[in-house]
Amino acid sequence: MSFSVTVLGSGAATPTSTRNPSGMLVKMENHYFLVDCGEGTQMQINRFNLKGQRINHIFISHLHGDHFFGLIGLISTFHLLGRKETLHIYSDPALREIIELQLRHTQTILAYPIVFHPFTTAPETLFEDENMIVSTIPLEHRITATGFLFAEKQKPRKIRKELVKSEAITVHEIKQIKAGKDFISKTGKVYPNQQITIAPAPARSFAYCSDTRYSEEIIKHLQGVTLLYHEASFMEDKADAAREKYHSTARQAATVALKSNAGKLLIGHFSARYKDLSEMLKEATEVFENTILAEDGMTLCL
Repeated sequence: MSFSVTVLGSGAATPTSTRNPSGMLVKMENHYFLVDCGEGTQMQINRFNLKGQRINHIFISHLHGDHFFGLIGLISTFHLLGRKETLHIYSDPALREIIELQLRHTQTILAYPIVFHPFTTAPETLFEDENMIVSTIPLEHRITATGFLFAEKQKPRKIRKELVKSEAITVHEIKQIKAGKDFISKTGKVYPNQQITIAPAPARSFAYCSDTRYSEEIIKHLQGVTLLYHEASFMEDKADAAREKYHSTARQAATVALKSNAGKLLIGHFSARYKDLSEMLKEATEVFENTILAEDGMTLCL
């Protein structure tokens, strides 16, 4: 299954000449998931030649403007382009009122339906199909904020083809073997499951932790995540300001990655005060070596 993450915005609060506010496009198989939609997100989608019309699910972490001010523009553009497919929006319950107010006062009757899926701060499943599951991660911010975990379901073990042919294994027996059972042939020979199957590749996952101050509580939701995106608005010399503003430092983001046994850490949501991010990266890699800086337009394949 294809699984990739494209950064649409790596900055915090306000746009800069090089960083858009928060936004990411997560592609899992045939699904295009938009995570946060800061100002200008639809321009970033066009700029990086992404298929915006294939976005059917949008997840908004919280209701600070740099995470959703681009949403009404994207919704309007979909309408003008003749969209018909249902758009699903997962967010704090108040977002529905905001969007419906904008549509009402602009006298816009959309050509397609929107379904709002309000969620709470408690961990819950938002989307699931046969291949993946999307769930929430409680964050610690000044207002209610939620992270998201995009997880691939673990595939069953693969049966060695030569055994299927030599023993004429039935469909029912194949299902049992994939479920972990040993196989007993018609002659009574026992084939241990580990010997007749091949382990699949480990399931992949991506965690999106937007605005949050350092919290040990979220670590239990992130164990073994393949790629962790964690905000790093400040450097450690501004740790007091980060805590006061309910944000994190680069060192704190790296500490979360280390304690979560993450495969890779992607830091972003950089304050506009930082023009050169090399020292921020150094601060993070001193704690968690496999750290990279988010850059608008970069795509990471899991």
